[in-house]
Amino acid sequence: MKLLEPVASNTFTLNNRIVMAPMSRRRATNGVPDDMVATYYSQRAGAGLIIAESTAISPNGVGYYRLPGIYNNEQIAAWKKVTDAVHEKGGTIFLQLLHSGRIGHPLNLPGGGPLLAPSAIAANGSITTVQGPMPMPVPEAMSTTAVEEMIGLHLKAAENAIAAGFDGIEVHAAHCYLIEQFMHPHTNRRTDKYGGSIENRNRFLLEIVQGTIDIAGAHRVGIRFSPFAAHNSLPLYDEEIATHLYLIPKLNQMDIRYIHLSDQSTNGSLPIPSNYIGLLRQQFKNWLILAGGFTADSAEKTLQRNEADLIAFGRPFISNPDLPERFRHQHPLAPGDKSTFYQGGAAGLIDYPCMNILQ
Repeated sequence: MKLLEPVASNTFTLNNRIVMAPMSRRRATNGVPDDMVATYYSQRAGAGLIIAESTAISPNGVGYYRLPGIYNNEQIAAWKKVTDAVHEKGGTIFLQLLHSGRIGHPLNLPGGGPLLAPSAIAANGSITTVQGPMPMPVPEAMSTTAVEEMIGLHLKAAENAIAAGFDGIEVHAAHCYLIEQFMHPHTNRRTDKYGGSIENRNRFLLEIVQGTIDIAGAHRVGIRFSPFAAHNSLPLYDEEIATHLYLIPKLNQMDIRYIHLSDQSTNGSLPIPSNYIGLLRQQFKNWLILAGGFTADSAEKTLQRNEADLIAFGRPFISNPDLPERFRHQHPLAPGDKSTFYQGGAAGLIDYPCMNILQ
């Protein structure tokens, strides 16, 4: 089974081609993941690659209630316990860096303060806060200087992630958070060097990627996109294909370790077109990770057709900490309790049994 075969790079070898997708579990207190989080990830260290949950690069990037951060020493020390626990089990773990931009609420930001975004355009809908659901307010448009400072915050977070022992970093350019807000003409109405043309709207992303490469090395850097998802109240746009045709050769030239595509069709969005994936395979020489509603069977068929190098699984990993072994032995998957996905303590986090207990 190709899904269970190891795959090597010039930096590390993964034990299999199964990726644990980044999933927010929102168990942090004051942005600090506790010892349960270390247990949670170590239980799932059988994945070839773990991409740890979206983690805020700065206090004003938290967005969601109880999201972890990587911007102070206490957080670095807490994440070091996580990476040590995963490494002790022989696993490999990257950290996904996030700034939520206009997605959030001041009640969720340490110390309050406005949401920051490329332009002052509010997202539709509400978001959970300590006071319950609240509508998302109009964000504050960043000045050019503030944008440059925001790039610096991303790079400091990358330094912190490496200090915490992560094997690499995933730049979160998906799901309509800050980086994709710069990429998208609906949320980027700027007239400076970070707005207007495709080149300018993607400058923010590429400067972050290059800076992260300078810190961690190209083969310890990945990026996540969710093309054509129209997620978090961002519409589809005419230049979306042209945007990715501009980005893919540049990312290939930068020699980053992987591109990770999040297909949101199981959540009601359009699927990622197969011709786009084929084009990416032609133009990008390193790993392609696909995520979005895969089963063991569909993942294996995708790998056999050489449409991807690795397959990411999200929710199945929540309730099946030993997911690769369940695939190996064709064991039924345990269902997850959705009521504990984003809240609660140990319940729904570290209390799902492994296969050998169930037998």
